[in-house]
Amino acid sequence: MHAGKLVFAQLMEFAPWHTFRRLVGKYRGDFNVRTFSCLDQFLCMAFAQLTYRESLRDIEACLRAQPAKLYHLGLRGKISRAALADANECRDWRIYAEFAQALIRIARKLYAHEPLGVDLHQSVYALDSTTIDLCLSLFTWARFQKTKAAVKLHTLLDLRGAIPSFVHISDGKLHDVNVLDLLLPEAGAFYVMDRGYHDFERLYVLHQAGSFFVTRARSNMKFRRVRARPVDKATGLVCDQTIQLTLLYSQQRYPERLRRIRYCDPDGRRLVFLTNHMTLPALTVCELYRLRWQIELFFKWIKQHLRIKRFFGTSENAVKTQVWIAVGTYVLVAIVRKRLRLPLSLHSMLQILSVRPFEKTPLYPLLIDAADDQNLPTDPNQLTFL
Repeated sequence: MHAGKLVFAQLMEFAPWHTFRRLVGKYRGDFNVRTFSCLDQFLCMAFAQLTYRESLRDIEACLRAQPAKLYHLGLRGKISRAALADANECRDWRIYAEFAQALIRIARKLYAHEPLGVDLHQSVYALDSTTIDLCLSLFTWARFQKTKAAVKLHTLLDLRGAIPSFVHISDGKLHDVNVLDLLLPEAGAFYVMDRGYHDFERLYVLHQAGSFFVTRARSNMKFRRVRARPVDKATGLVCDQTIQLTLLYSQQRYPERLRRIRYCDPDGRRLVFLTNHMTLPALTVCELYRLRWQIELFFKWIKQHLRIKRFFGTSENAVKTQVWIAVGTYVLVAIVRKRLRLPLSLHSMLQILSVRPFEKTPLYPLLIDAADDQNLPTDPNQLTFL
């Protein structure tokens, strides 16, 4: 890249466009398209994510305000809200879903050696979902309750680098536990889940695949203690047991033994964990479940910094297109951060990119200078605003 390129164009250079062109051909995304291609659609939507545009009219007005620079952004088609709306309605969302997954594979390799916080070399994933409320009169396909519509974003988050390795978009009625049927378990990996995924039949599938899980136990679970290990109660551990399920249906669905760990946190809450890993230190199991909170922070972060709460279209295809492009944009920024070895957070990078997409400043000096400015000592006489 060089100083003659716009900041937005320099950012987009990190994307694997050969993969994107292959996917457009696979799903015939540009069939009978004359002016506004799938690439134009992706760039417009990614621009909207980075610059916090709120509507199609907002996107159109912002881009048309810089007509001489659109070619240098990579846009070749005529920009109009009608063309963008039609593209969101008609272009197959799977193009952008598979492109985001290609970006995820790149990002996971880059973040594979990130510190986890516990002494483990295996992959650790947190599985959870978040609900995005919608208007039932506009999004009739996403009926959730009698007077409410919603979509669910089911996410499997790789805790090394907070990269989503699996994303599934469903209507609000799909129960969380059903998503376990869609996963391809990775042998040796840890899956950390809350009680919403407590289903012995599905957990046994993970066990048979050679995967490990950590979840919360339900209060009405019936079991028989087989063995008790000694614990240091000064650390908060109450007990560490090997158990056998006693109810007939539970035994049929999970015939193997389980490990039950009871822990009292510093606030006095008693937590009971279940896992199928029999040799991991009990405190490490508790720490793994604590790391699950990262997925809650991830959901909060993307709702605050990406445009996935206000949609530019009302059809299922338009919603899924926007969500997948938002995920792809997030992962692309994470790839840039790692490849340029920037000390900036993703939040800081997005703030800088949101106000300077049309500038011709080289990307690395722009971001590294901002990182240096953040590390400058503050004046002790200057008031700090929280």
